[in-house]
Amino acid sequence: MADLTALALICTLTPSPKPSSSELMAQHILDELKSHGASTSLLRVVDYTVKPGVLTDMGDGDQWPEIRKQILAADILILSTPIWMGHPCSVAQQVLERLDAELSETDEEGRPIMYGKVAAVAVVGNEDGAHKTIADLMQALNDVGFTLPAQAGAYWVGEAMQTVDFKDLDQVPDPVASTNAGLARNAAHLARTLRASPYPTQ
Repeated sequence: MADLTALALICTLTPSPKPSSSELMAQHILDELKSHGASTSLLRVVDYTVKPGVLTDMGDGDQWPEIRKQILAADILILSTPIWMGHPCSVAQQVLERLDAELSETDEEGRPIMYGKVAAVAVVGNEDGAHKTIADLMQALNDVGFTLPAQAGAYWVGEAMQTVDFKDLDQVPDPVASTNAGLARNAAHLARTLRASPYPTQ
């Protein structure tokens, strides 16, 4: 039986049900996590009404609280984004801004509420900027309180100034598949470690 839960937030600009390279990359990672005893789910943030702001609930139709509930229920969060002009896309930035509210939220022991949760990053694109995008997202996730496993960033980028996307490939390249497998293995191990030995309260 699955003893871990993993959620992927897909930050594509493309609404469902159209194909998404960001979702496909995240799904490969989730499939690897399943082999390590995780139950998995994903959602496209763009399918929800997420209001600008830095509160847990911006009110008046804001659907971020629905997403937040799923984040709080998960042991592992995968944040998957395309590269746009060398940076994380606007949806990913909005997710980080909404997660900023968690800096003032605590658990029953008084620790930041995201302590004990593991995060990893997946990036796709057909231009340069994968390492910069991963670095930006990892820094923000760590600031909020997520713990990052070793080699927690996976990416694929196609030839610059061309139109081939990750979803256009016939199969996952071996280096990407290997990286996804290692990411999942390390994330599952770290999530179990943090569950067995939580961060101290003081």
